[in-house]
Amino acid sequence: MNAVTAAQAAYIVAALLFVLSLAGLSKHETSRNGVAFGIAGMTIALVATVGLASRSISAMGVALLAVALLVGGGLGIWRARVVEMTGMPELIAVMHSFVGLAAVLVGWNGYLGVESGEGHEGMTGALLRIHHGEVFIGVFIGAVTFTGSIVAYLKLSARIKSAPLMLPARNVLNLGALVAFAVLTVVFVVRPNVWLLTAVTVLALALGWHLVASIGGGDMPVVVSMLNSYSGWAAAASGFLLNNNLLIVTGALVGSSGAYLSYIMCQAMNRSFISVIAGGFGVAAATGGDEDLGEYRETNAEEVAELLRNASSVVITPGYGMAVAQAQYPIAELTRILRSHGVEVRFGIHPVAGRLPGHMNVLLAEAHVPYDIVLEMDEINDDLADTTVVLVIGANDTVNPAAADPGSPIAGMPVLRVWEAANVVVFKRSMATGYAGVQNPLFFRENTQMLFGDAKQRVDDILRALAPAVGGQREPAEAVPAGAR
Repeated sequence: MNAVTAAQAAYIVAALLFVLSLAGLSKHETSRNGVAFGIAGMTIALVATVGLASRSISAMGVALLAVALLVGGGLGIWRARVVEMTGMPELIAVMHSFVGLAAVLVGWNGYLGVESGEGHEGMTGALLRIHHGEVFIGVFIGAVTFTGSIVAYLKLSARIKSAPLMLPARNVLNLGALVAFAVLTVVFVVRPNVWLLTAVTVLALALGWHLVASIGGGDMPVVVSMLNSYSGWAAAASGFLLNNNLLIVTGALVGSSGAYLSYIMCQAMNRSFISVIAGGFGVAAATGGDEDLGEYRETNAEEVAELLRNASSVVITPGYGMAVAQAQYPIAELTRILRSHGVEVRFGIHPVAGRLPGHMNVLLAEAHVPYDIVLEMDEINDDLADTTVVLVIGANDTVNPAAADPGSPIAGMPVLRVWEAANVVVFKRSMATGYAGVQNPLFFRENTQMLFGDAKQRVDDILRALAPAVGGQREPAEAVPAGAR
C-alpha cells in the first residue's frame, strides 16, 4: 500500500469516527464517548496529513510544519485548560474565525498556484472554470465566517454592545452584497484576475461584519450555531481546492448539522431562520424598556429557605448568571437535600439558556445533577402552574412574559412560563435588563420575589439556613476541579 492510498484509508476511518462523534454528542449518556471518537478521528487525520505532506516537501517545510503543529496544539491546549464555561461561546466563535481565515488563505493559494503554473498542471477548459468557481466561493464563505465570528466574539465577551447595528437600508446592503457576489463569481469564472478576487475578499469581509453586527444579543445563540455551519462549508470548500476528501466530508457534516441546529433553535425562539442568517432582515430594533412596571419585592435567604422547606415541588430554571457565578455546585447540593426530604425537584432548560445550546446541561452534568430531572422547556412548561416554587437562577430573557406582547422586541419567543407557579424567586445581581436589552415584567409580579447578590453565595446562604432543619451545619459548596471528578 503506497502512502497516498494509506492516507485515503486513514481519512475514511477518521470520517467514520467523526460521524460516531456527532452521534455520541447527541445524548448526555454517550457524550464522553462522542468526544473520544472526535479526538481519535482528528489525531488520525493529522497524522495521515502530516505523513503525506512530508513526502513532497523539503526538510525546511517539514520543520515549519512541525512548528505549526506545536504552536497550534500548544495554544489550543492552553486555551481549553484556562477557559471558563462562561467563556465557551466566545472561544467557539474565535475557533470559527480561524476556520474562515484558513479557507480564505487556501482559496488564494489555490488561485495563485494555478496562475503561477505550480499547481493543478494540465487543468484546462471546463475543469479550470470549475476550479475558479471553487476558489471564489471558498474565499467568500471563509471571509464572511472570519469577520462574522470576530463580531460574535466581541458581542459575546461584551467588548462591543450586544444591540443590533441599525444602519440605514441595512437589508438593501446585505442583499446588494449577495447580488454583487453572484455577478462577480460569473465574471471571475469567465475572466479570472487577482483584482476580482481581492474585491470579493473585501466584500465578504465587510458583509460578514455587517451580518452579525446587525443581529441583536437575543439571537446570538443562533448566530454562534450558524457560524459553526458557515465554518463547515468553508472547510468543505477548502477540501475541494486541496482535493482532500476528509475535509469535504467533515465540512459537510459540520455545515449541515450546524444549519439544522440553527433551524431548530429559530423554531424554539419563534424566529425566522432566513431573517437571522440574513442579519436581522425584517426584524425591528429593540425599544428601550423604560416603562413603569411597578415595585419589586426583595427577599432574603432565610425566607427562601422557609419557602423551600414547605414546598412540595420545586423547579429550577438556570441561565447565564448561574454559569458566571459557578453556582451549579451548591444548586446540586440544594437539589440533593430537598429530594432527600421528599420535595420533587426538577430543572427547566430553555433551548438557548446560557448563550450556547446545551450550556446549562453541561454545567449541571458537571455538578452531578441527575439527567432524568433535567427537562427541556416543552417538557416542563405545562407543569409550572402546579409548582410550589420556581427558582430562577441567573436567567432573564428566557423567562420574560413580555414575549407575549406583540410590540416587544422578543415578541413570540417561547419562554418558560415560570410566573404561573405559586411562588417565584429570582436570583439576580441587580435589576438590569437581560442580554436582549428588554425589561422583564416578571420581576414586578405579586408572586415574584427578588434575591439579589452573587448566585453561588445566595444559594450557600439558603443551604446554611436549611441546615438546622436537615440535621446540622455545612460548609459552602466549592467548585470541584475538572481533574478531580
